[in-house]
Amino acid sequence: MAKDPLAEACLHFDELNKLRVLEPDVSQKTIALKEECEDFVDKIGQFQKIVGGLIELVDELAKEAETEKMKAIGARNLLKSVEKQREAQQQQLQALIVEKKMQLERYRIEYEALQKVEAEQSEFIDQFILQK
Repeated sequence: MAKDPLAEACLHFDELNKLRVLEPDVSQKTIALKEECEDFVDKIGQFQKIVGGLIELVDELAKEAETEKMKAIGARNLLKSVEKQREAQQQQLQALIVEKKMQLERYRIEYEALQKVEAEQSEFIDQFILQK
């Protein structure tokens, strides 16, 4: 077989009969690779947009979660404060109950003493009236 002198010089004709430095199949593969690269770059751009949107969404959710967390902490602290106030109020009321019970006991003892005095005075009056 005779070698093509153009092929030896790395020159080739394409389908439009234009002179090319690359072989036609290498040229076609190069064009296909270029198209694939462009598709890949487009897909990477779309991926970056999607990921950017996802990151924004996650950041927004994180901020909302942090806000809710702070609200929960505030509510818990308020609840603890109210609980402490109620405990203090309960202790005050229990002390008041003890004080009132002691006062009641003093009044009961005083009442019994006054009843005794009344009985003695009634007896004295009765004896005084009977002696006259």
